[in-house]
Amino acid sequence: MSTKFLMTRDISGTNGFGITPTYDVKATSLAANTAQSITVPSNYKNWIAIFSYSPGANVWVRFDGGTAAVASGSFASVHSVLNPAGRAVSAGQTISFITADSTNPYVCVEFQIVQPYTN
Repeated sequence: MSTKFLMTRDISGTNGFGITPTYDVKATSLAANTAQSITVPSNYKNWIAIFSYSPGANVWVRFDGGTAAVASGSFASVHSVLNPAGRAVSAGQTISFITADSTNPYVCVEFQIVQPYTN
């Protein structure tokens, strides 16, 4: 069963970013310089993906269906983002991950449905 994204409120009514646990969770360990991808669940149209990483890991994430790439040694336009915390994503969208770290960092993605709650 998928979980609706709902942030809890603290005692003053301010958003506390406490979120409801979900069962739509994917996790993996990344081998250095080997891209892996996942697909956003398709039982609802709109999702938020919340990411967590091994401490100190450098993970590049791409959201447009292409393969993630590690940034080069100089500033340039890129399509991958370093260690994003969360992003709005759509059903069936492919998310690609890559790292240059030789420590095989773990990556975990929690998916929660967001409004409008349509299938």
